[in-house]
Amino acid sequence: MKRIFAVLLTVAMTLTLVACGGNSSGNKVIKIGVFQPQSGDNGAAGKQEILGIEYAHSLVPTVDINGETYDVELVIVDNQSTTDKATSAAQELVGKGVSVVLGSYGSGASIAGGPVFQSAKIPAIGCSCTNPSVTVGNPYYYRVCYTDPFQGTVMANFAKDEFSAQKVYVLTQLGDDYSAGLSNYFIEAFEAMGGECVQENFPEGSSDFSAYITNATNSGADVIFAPVSLAYVPLVIQQVDASGTKMPILAGDTFDHSLVLEAQNGTGIPIYCSTFFDESDEGSVAAEFVTGFKAWLNENEDKKTNNGGNDIIAACSALAYDSYMVAIEAIKAAGSTSGEDIQAALANVDIDAVTGHITFNEEGDANKDMAYIKQANDGVYTFVKIQTVADMG
Repeated sequence: MKRIFAVLLTVAMTLTLVACGGNSSGNKVIKIGVFQPQSGDNGAAGKQEILGIEYAHSLVPTVDINGETYDVELVIVDNQSTTDKATSAAQELVGKGVSVVLGSYGSGASIAGGPVFQSAKIPAIGCSCTNPSVTVGNPYYYRVCYTDPFQGTVMANFAKDEFSAQKVYVLTQLGDDYSAGLSNYFIEAFEAMGGECVQENFPEGSSDFSAYITNATNSGADVIFAPVSLAYVPLVIQQVDASGTKMPILAGDTFDHSLVLEAQNGTGIPIYCSTFFDESDEGSVAAEFVTGFKAWLNENEDKKTNNGGNDIIAACSALAYDSYMVAIEAIKAAGSTSGEDIQAALANVDIDAVTGHITFNEEGDANKDMAYIKQANDGVYTFVKIQTVADMG
């Protein structure tokens, strides 16, 4: 009888803790939503952002709010890389009572989820969503990455400086906010320098890029600029290789992934991308992250699988780690679990992070003016240069 009573008492105490927003540790709980694609065109990269967040959470699983320790609970949803599913995933996070949201990989999903978070007065912190429309007009959306006007200008200057390019073939993915936005900013910057661009669009679900590659070759372009979703990257590279052309391919941050290394390996195709972070960064915060994250990945095969089967660190994982740390700082500063209070506190966050110093401007964008340019070369990324606003005149 005593044993039965003890079990019933334990159950009752557990139910009481849950009802009070607590858990088995006895601490209260604050929920952080993880708004990421785990399937669809951006699923592979979304999993890498989740890894960065989970690693940060493993290091900082609690947060102090007005002298009281709260356990942080991650609530993870799959927005499936589409705008319609992103809206419902955002609504799911609101319904589960999260105080702040991290994500999404893919600007389209972030733009779709933004109004849901704003209406619920829950702040969101984008990790690598670079399209300006993510934050414009939405005081509840912040981001820790640079934006596409900067990234497009970086790669336009690189095309001119590195290859003396006069004409660029631009391959754009229809219906994708990231691809369309970055293509347009690249074209605007390149044409402003006296260059010429030939642009073609391919529909979602395409698998045959041979006609586009033929058109790129026949156009007389010096390089290809292809800011496309990760799902299409291997197809484009493989079919460029099959065509026999060795025209350089330039792209934005979606090309910072091990799938690119696998597809490029042995082809001899010069591939360059702009990105937010490089493993060789010797800064103390970055170096500590690289060592710790690799060890953490190698502890578990499932983690490595979600990272592409290796321990290469994608920039989006580093940004996701930073987004979690920014959220923790804002929660502490707010002294509250209220989304409105956390949103107000975010404006004043000032931290040294893995991807550089992070503060925010009036739009909620990180004040960043530096990009890494890397080359995919026979299974590894080679650091090429750091490009800043000052370098571009």
